Amino acid sequence: MRIIRRPQVYLVGRQALDADEVARFLRDHDVAHWSTDSRIPAEILPEIAGRVCYMSFVKPRPGGNQAYLGHIKEVGHGSVLEHSVWNFIITGVSRSFTHELVRHRAGFGYSQLSQRYVDESVAEFVEPDCIADDPALHQVWMAAMTQSQAAYIKLVEGLQSKFAEVEDKTQRRKLARQAARSVLPNATETKIFVTANARALRHFIELRCNEHAETEIRIVAHQILVILQREAPSLFGDYVLESLPDGTIAARTEHRKV
Repeated sequence: MRIIRRPQVYLVGRQALDADEVARFLRDHDVAHWSTDSRIPAEILPEIAGRVCYMSFVKPRPGGNQAYLGHIKEVGHGSVLEHSVWNFIITGVSRSFTHELVRHRAGFGYSQLSQRYVDESVAEFVEPDCIADDPALHQVWMAAMTQSQAAYIKLVEGLQSKFAEVEDKTQRRKLARQAARSVLPNATETKIFVTANARALRHFIELRCNEHAETEIRIVAHQILVILQREAPSLFGDYVLESLPDGTIAARTEHRKV
């Protein structure tokens, strides 16, 4: 049995900008010249979107991408931030975590590991630090995980025999696993593919990267924020990080609910 103590966040996808099509759009609308001081598509696209609303390419105000997006955050016109999108894979997290994560619906898309198809007889489990750091509590937790995993294995074996008349092997395994998973705990490790836009991610960070959030989701929110501050500083550079007593990080911004 493998015990996991820290999640991993992988940035696996980001947008590309078609500069030729942007230039064609500008020519078709008699804009002889327009430029921005960012080379990051996730920053340029929301600027273009905002400028399309007022066709403010000829005399752009405010000038410059950082100034423009800073103004967007100040006045709270966050709809243009919905045009910036990233794709993440998050691993080493518990089912408790994903139950909370998927509550973030607007601006998010999810694809999660299926316990109906994936064999959990070799499942990994996510242990909270507050339990792992206490030897007595750790033993209680380990006993519960061991018992749950053993019960799952016995149930899968028994259920596959119960469904022996089902000819299709995949269907037989699915029927067994989907019933046996009922004994698996929230601590069971899972993997989830997440797609989200900048506005939704800012909302997620503000709700989850603070001292009131559950520890596991706060750790993931901080990891995502660190990635996004590197990816698009004009969109996420306004967050200030603060160390909490438990060693985790909270994020603060004066531009909330953009």
